[in-house]
Formats: sequence, C-alpha cells, structure tokens
Amino acid sequence: MAKETGGIVLIKDDIMDVVKAIKLSKLTMRKIKQNLGWALGYNTSAIPIAALGFLNPIIAAAAMSASSLSVVTNAATLKFAKLK
Repeated sequence: MAKETGGIVLIKDDIMDVVKAIKLSKLTMRKIKQNLGWALGYNTSAIPIAALGFLNPIIAAAAMSASSLSVVTNAATLKFAKLK
C-alpha cells in the first residue's frame, strides 16, 4: 500500500537517494524543454520550406530523421549525468 501512495520509494537505506531523484527530475525536465525547443524550431522552419517546394523531399526526410536522432541522443545523455 505504501509503495502505491508514495511519491518516491527508497530501495536502499540511503536518504540521499531522494536528493538524487530530485536532481534527476530537474535534469529530465531540462532535457524535455531542450528537445521540445529543437523540434519546434526544426518544424517551424523546415516544414514551410519543404511545403513551398524549395526543399527536395528526400533531403527533408533525411533532415527529419536527423532531427529525431538528435532528440533521442540528447535524451540519452541523462544516462551519464553526475548526481552527486
């Protein structure tokens, strides 16, 4: 019952894990905002250019794939975050 109602569940007896969880959540929100910014910037600039015919569809598709890859790569950097 306590696991279901608790905001954070400690597995070990180290209270510093709460501090690490808070730091990780702040880093995660920062990454989410960065990724939304990059995706919004790309979509607001590249989609109209492609829709007007100034950009080859193959290049637009490659750029969209590169955009998705950059978002995933940016999110993956959380794995290496120092939470001391």
